[in-house]
Amino acid sequence: MATEAHEAAAGAAAHGAGQSAGMPQLDTTTYINQIVWLLVALVVIYLVLRLVALPRIGGVLAERSSTITKDLAAAEELKQKAVAAEKAYNEALAKARDEAGKIVAKAKAEIQADLDAATAKADVEIGAKVAESEARIAEIRAGALDSVTEVAKDTAKEIIAALGGKADARSVTAAVNARLKG
Repeated sequence: MATEAHEAAAGAAAHGAGQSAGMPQLDTTTYINQIVWLLVALVVIYLVLRLVALPRIGGVLAERSSTITKDLAAAEELKQKAVAAEKAYNEALAKARDEAGKIVAKAKAEIQADLDAATAKADVEIGAKVAESEARIAEIRAGALDSVTEVAKDTAKEIIAALGGKADARSVTAAVNARLKG
């Protein structure tokens, strides 16, 4: 058994002598293979990036740039439309205010004309009523003066009769008229 263990150990030593200890990348005997495969990998990566990935990325960037440019142009167009709409709104508002002012002025003029006509008509009616009232007052004064004169004549006759005197109508009328004249 001892010989078998010794042979196994010797076989393992012979097998380990063919392989170096450590990382295979640091084995100087394989540097040329590593450099060749590094160059092959870099060329493959370069070709994949150049032929597949970068055109796709460039297309996406161009599409984004195009979309942004279109959106900016559309925004500018909408801004111009908004400015034009605001200008039209302000013009319509100013026009509406002017028309409202004209309507108010016209209504005021019509109301003033109606008021002037009504005032003139009322003045005419009042003037007619005043003239009629003055005429009636003059009639009443004349009637009152006549009535006062008659009452004064009758009263004077009665007073003279009550005092026991006799007066003729002519002398009583002359005395009353003289007293009324002042």
